[in-house]
Amino acid sequence: MRKKIIAGNWKMNYAVNKADEFVNEIKDRINTNEVDVVLCPNFVSLERISDLIDDSNIKLGAQNVYFEDKGAYTGETSVDMLTSVNVKYCIVGHSERRKYFNETDEMVNKKALKLLEKDVSPIICVGETLEERDAGKHFDIVKEQVEKALQNIDKEKVKSKIVIAYEPIWAIGTGVTATSSQANEMCKYIRDIIAKLYTQNIADLVRIQYGGSVKPSNAKEILEQSDIDGALVGGASLTNDFVAIVNY
Repeated sequence: MRKKIIAGNWKMNYAVNKADEFVNEIKDRINTNEVDVVLCPNFVSLERISDLIDDSNIKLGAQNVYFEDKGAYTGETSVDMLTSVNVKYCIVGHSERRKYFNETDEMVNKKALKLLEKDVSPIICVGETLEERDAGKHFDIVKEQVEKALQNIDKEKVKSKIVIAYEPIWAIGTGVTATSSQANEMCKYIRDIIAKLYTQNIADLVRIQYGGSVKPSNAKEILEQSDIDGALVGGASLTNDFVAIVNY
């Protein structure tokens, strides 16, 4: 049975002092071993949060990474830099990265490969726009994103390290949530894609999250779906709602 994974993506929020205050407020209330809990603060706060959660059940994630080990890449962060502060997960391919920073499927794949090389689990984000869904292209868009993201990734890494996050772009930060059946339908579709790329046994081991305006009022219904193995939480991860979601 797949263990649920709930990750909080803080995006560009919380300076170090506020991050410190918030984590101290919630960490002792997140004491479950039944769910993998991940916090993804901004880069400035990573080291401090790493220290704060060292004795807790919370794991540390990053919001982005570059696919080179070192060099003249001003403003970028390598996987080795992340692992030096005990990062275990890293979000790649978030729709905001794709939209605002022109991140391509090829870049997502390179980042995933580099993270896996260093034993960090990529949380690979995929999802369609409202226009693409209305045009009936949502399955094709997600299929292409998944296939390109997993290119050249070994089957052992897929089943043990990869996390996929389905985030319909029209539901991110809008207050609009895909229905539980819509979310589960796409997560099952993603699992079917993985089965075709690898095997059904491998696909059955891959954890697939849903993200997009997840909150305490809808978390239980979403997380009890057959092919949804967790949530990638945005705005609600900045409040006590995150604890409620984890303890759904």
